[in-house]
Amino acid sequence: MSHCIGLLSIASKLNLLVLLLSAVCFCSCLSDRIPEFALTKTEESDLKEENGKESVAEDDLDPEDLEVFYPTYQWQTVRPGQAVPAGLHVRLNLQTGEREARLPDNKNEKSDMKDQKKRKRLDEMHINSNSYTSQELKEALAKMKGKEKTENTMEQKANLEDVRQRFRPIEELKKEFEELNMKIETDFEVMVKLINKFNSSTSTLDEKVAALYDLEYYVHQVDNAKDFLSLGGLQLVINGLNSTEPMLKEHAAFVLGAALSSNPKVQVEAIEGGALQKLLVILATEQPLAVKKKALFALSSMLRHFPYAQLQFLKLGGLQVLRNLFKEKGMETLYIRVVTLLYDLIVEKMLLEDSENKEDQMEEKVQQYKQVNLVPAVVEQGWCVIISNLLALPEHDTREKVLKTVRILMASCRDGYQGDYALSTTLSMLRTEYEELAAEEQREGDKDGYFKELLSSINTIIQELRAGYL
Repeated sequence: MSHCIGLLSIASKLNLLVLLLSAVCFCSCLSDRIPEFALTKTEESDLKEENGKESVAEDDLDPEDLEVFYPTYQWQTVRPGQAVPAGLHVRLNLQTGEREARLPDNKNEKSDMKDQKKRKRLDEMHINSNSYTSQELKEALAKMKGKEKTENTMEQKANLEDVRQRFRPIEELKKEFEELNMKIETDFEVMVKLINKFNSSTSTLDEKVAALYDLEYYVHQVDNAKDFLSLGGLQLVINGLNSTEPMLKEHAAFVLGAALSSNPKVQVEAIEGGALQKLLVILATEQPLAVKKKALFALSSMLRHFPYAQLQFLKLGGLQVLRNLFKEKGMETLYIRVVTLLYDLIVEKMLLEDSENKEDQMEEKVQQYKQVNLVPAVVEQGWCVIISNLLALPEHDTREKVLKTVRILMASCRDGYQGDYALSTTLSMLRTEYEELAAEEQREGDKDGYFKELLSSINTIIQELRAGYL
């Protein structure tokens, strides 16, 4: 028992010793940290004071009070706080760590145009480049702006003066138009005046001819031609074909042909008004070439795409009238026009018969064309030889149209062509001629030229004639 009590007393003493050692260590550590804390606080306060002084110093600087950097063509160090003008070359010297600037070298480098203008203006105002204050800079800038404003004002005045000289005021133009009392007329109103002038008994021959000349321009349009019909102008022109004055006949036929072109309504009214008979009379009687040329034009406009007129043309002996033109002297220019008309009428009927369009109106037109026996009449009246003889003409365009007509009539005229020695001779001569022309075309690089097409037509006709012999 006594032994246990002794052990407890020893343990309590050891614990007390440990507590004392811990207290001593804590005090020493605390005494070491306090000076450090005090030193740290002191340094922070000092930094705040220094930063405050610097910020105040920077805030007190006015941009206008900054020292201006005066550049030269040599590199100079830019000190802190110096204002560097625009347009300079600036670099960082890697050896010294300082910024340097200089003026651009005019010999080797292109400076900005604006900077050149600024330096020029500064030179003109005699600004001392060695030293000037912010106030002097402000005054120089004010002078520059004033000078620019003056230049702009002078330029504007010059432009305004130029505009006044080149253009007239709108008020002046309006006044002149009002004095002229100008009025824009419609085509209908113009045609009314022209018809009245042509129909007036007081109008001279020249005035009537001039009226017809102007009317021809207007009646080309389909709607104007219909208005011309409603105004009674068509019948007046048809009656003008009976005039004893060749000039009136010529221009009346010209107006009639223009109004008839591709205008079925006018075609019907014209044939009912007796235009076909009057045109055939002009072509059958002795008339100047100009009159017959315009009459043939009007006849062609009436017959195209109008089977009823074609039928009446055959009944009235129109083919015989046209055939007689080839017997008259001085009518050579009409030959190819007649052949072209016959070719167009034959092809027109063939295309319609071969058409797959089976509408009611088209069927009715086909039936009308079946009554027009144009090709048999052409063969019967000897047109095959008349047409083939035109191959002797020298014009290539004439030969082309004649060759087309001969080919389209080949089926009906083959018997006559096979016995025509003159035709065979002419075709052989033409083939030789066009072989040379086609070869020349090919040498020039034109493989599918005009003469090659003519040569092909000639060869086709020759082959068809030879096939007929077999």
